[in-house]
Amino acid sequence: MSNVTWRKSSYSNSDGGECVEVSDNLPSVVPVRDSKAPTRGALVFQAGTWAAFVSGIKRERPLG
Repeated sequence: MSNVTWRKSSYSNSDGGECVEVSDNLPSVVPVRDSKAPTRGALVFQAGTWAAFVSGIKRERPLG
């Protein structure tokens, strides 16, 4: 996965707390990793599965 561009959650704090990084620039999969331990690898989800997960979280917890 050398062509992966990682981004940190917009809800991450600036002191390096518990965060995940996600890459959404691949066509069919979404890798997710721990921002504190990026060399430990990533979990890779099918894009549709990840979209359903994010949608479910947004329905359960108000943003903002």
